[in-house]
Amino acid sequence: MASIQTGPSARGLQVLAIPAVCLLILFLGHYSQYLFATAQNLGAGPLSTTQSVIFNTLLLCLWWTYYKACSVNPGVYPPIAASTPASSSTGLPPRWCKKCNAPKPPRAHHCRHCRRCVPKMDHHCPWTGNCVSLQTFPYFLRFLVYANLALAMLHYLVFLRARVLWADRYLPSYLGPSLSALITITVIELLASGTSLALAILLTTTLKSWFLNTTMIEGWEIERHETVVDRYSDEAYNPDDIIVQHIEFPYDLGFWDNMSQAMGTSNPLAWFWPFAGGPTVDPSGKGTGWEWEENGFNPRKGMWPPVDPDKVRRGKVGWPGQRSNMKMPESMTAEEMKRAFLQRQQEDFARRNGGDRFASGIIAELEEDEDLGHVEGYDFREDESEEEGMDGEPGWTNSDGDRLRDYGVDEDVDDEDYVQVDGGYDEDIPIAELLRRRRGYGEVR
Repeated sequence: MASIQTGPSARGLQVLAIPAVCLLILFLGHYSQYLFATAQNLGAGPLSTTQSVIFNTLLLCLWWTYYKACSVNPGVYPPIAASTPASSSTGLPPRWCKKCNAPKPPRAHHCRHCRRCVPKMDHHCPWTGNCVSLQTFPYFLRFLVYANLALAMLHYLVFLRARVLWADRYLPSYLGPSLSALITITVIELLASGTSLALAILLTTTLKSWFLNTTMIEGWEIERHETVVDRYSDEAYNPDDIIVQHIEFPYDLGFWDNMSQAMGTSNPLAWFWPFAGGPTVDPSGKGTGWEWEENGFNPRKGMWPPVDPDKVRRGKVGWPGQRSNMKMPESMTAEEMKRAFLQRQQEDFARRNGGDRFASGIIAELEEDEDLGHVEGYDFREDESEEEGMDGEPGWTNSDGDRLRDYGVDEDVDDEDYVQVDGGYDEDIPIAELLRRRRGYGEVR
């Protein structure tokens, strides 16, 4: 899923993805029936009435659910959120998206393809050209279910013909099907087998994640958090004795409640009914899409996603080279303080404008802590695509080598609120919003 979204040719591949899926359905689902009906001596012959009704019903459901998975809006947060003080059920101030210029509710992420914050974003799927999210997950799941059922039916139909061909293998060749028919049915079976394997794996992993109420992005966050906890328990890596608290994933409410929440209904018959709907973002600024029930395993609400200590450290004191200028000695004269301030200001502007962060930042970090470059899960690759806004800063990768951007998340704005510490604020957040947060919630975390 992620591989088609990375690299310089990603956009071109995504343009071709949906037409490719449509051509595959046409070839496997419809041309196969034409072959069975017209090819001479091809095993069991044309489909029976029962077989034709079942297969084409499954194909109809497949086409409809695929259309819905591609076309349903993944969700939009209305502007009312910006003026709603209690837009978070946790009692904590919501995160702020500097690209949407609006609060970002829990479990939402800014998609770099849809170019807006998407509620309960799972990932951006190139095969549907759409985000799998709060509003589209039911349609995506039904598409996977009917795709696997239609492929299973196709395998059965091919098996019936292959069985007859095997039984007649000793007959003269002129009494059997043509070579082109044999080649075509072989290609159909090979394509169907490869597609079945991929979709069966995708259906299994999707159901497993959503049975636990965990999106693909949150699965990535869970793995990162476990890695961080293990890493900071190592005294050799953690000489400053930074305490990292283990946080439980708070949204797993049990299988039934998880699926009822994901599908928008507690009726299991509607979960897989192809013409059923799904949950939508509440336009009032509260409820569905804005607030999420937690399981109570953590000391308080609103602790997810966990803070990455390395992001906090960089947000608190900047990249190495800035640390020495954080405090000015009282013995400095006014002129010396002015020069120090101007120097720090120039450094801030250089970092803000991109600068040579890869050279001056990461290399300085490596010089200060040589072990950091060898920590499992941290990748200091320079990004290949400048147009996506990445600048070569370190990005954590999971065991599969995926970063958040591989799921469609705009890493440039993700988690920016979680590096604001000690009263520091992101200058992209409007002053009015900061004052509103202070009035409504107290100090911004």
